[in-house]
Amino acid sequence: MVVVREPVGSRLPLVCDSPHSGTWYPPDFGAAVPLARLRQGEDTHIETLWADAPAHGATLIAANFPRTYIDPNRSLADLDPALLDGPWPEPLAPGEKSRLGYGLVWSRVDAATPIYDRRLTVNEVQGRIRRCWQPYHTALQAGIDAALRDFGRVWHLNLHSMPNDAYARLGKVSARPLADFVLGDRDGTTCDPAFVDLVGHTLRRLGYTVAVNDPYKGVELIGRIGRPAAGRHSLQIEIRRPLYMDEITREPNEGFERLRRDLSTLLETLAGHVRRQIG
Repeated sequence: MVVVREPVGSRLPLVCDSPHSGTWYPPDFGAAVPLARLRQGEDTHIETLWADAPAHGATLIAANFPRTYIDPNRSLADLDPALLDGPWPEPLAPGEKSRLGYGLVWSRVDAATPIYDRRLTVNEVQGRIRRCWQPYHTALQAGIDAALRDFGRVWHLNLHSMPNDAYARLGKVSARPLADFVLGDRDGTTCDPAFVDLVGHTLRRLGYTVAVNDPYKGVELIGRIGRPAAGRHSLQIEIRRPLYMDEITREPNEGFERLRRDLSTLLETLAGHVRRQIG
């Protein structure tokens, strides 16, 4: 359910993860909406776009399971109790994502479309946690721990894509169009600002528009991993989907190869930065 690609050649304390690019839908999903609607939640092809990461000394981790089944970028407490057929054995603290239907287990694909025509049993949600969420977190934590053990520092890239109507989906209004890339550091709390600036500068030099924390700031994973004062730098990177794929068919478009090459250039730049930092 989780793929881990180790660095090729010299390893760097650079860990990349793609928690939402999974496309294998388990047979026990039991959704009441067509697969095409469920797939709208995928960060389809993100792990392929960043596939050069190991060649630049990074570890690359990706989920095979879909985020609509269970979302590894949510805490175990971010679960809507109204989705369940009985009491959850641990305290729950559903947040804004759960309110929108996008918590640990998604309840909706959009504001008007519920995923299920039933309540989920406590046992089946616990099974999803055991088979999917926990292995993903174990693999990611192992990569982070290895970097800290061997180098004393780590740079973590949390990799995503975003729909072209992201503002509307989030219930927000913006006078600006959605940027090609959105960098999220939870308002400057999870990553060295110089590293965020380097990512933004490199992408702009390659011809892309870049925003920071607008409209995505980052959620569970970078919040848990990022502690800049302790040498733990974590940055979420969102890519606007029409840059590389058709949002309806999920197929790569004519921009896919250019974007893949540009992300390899970005990785090369970031790897050089990390090498200089570790001396």
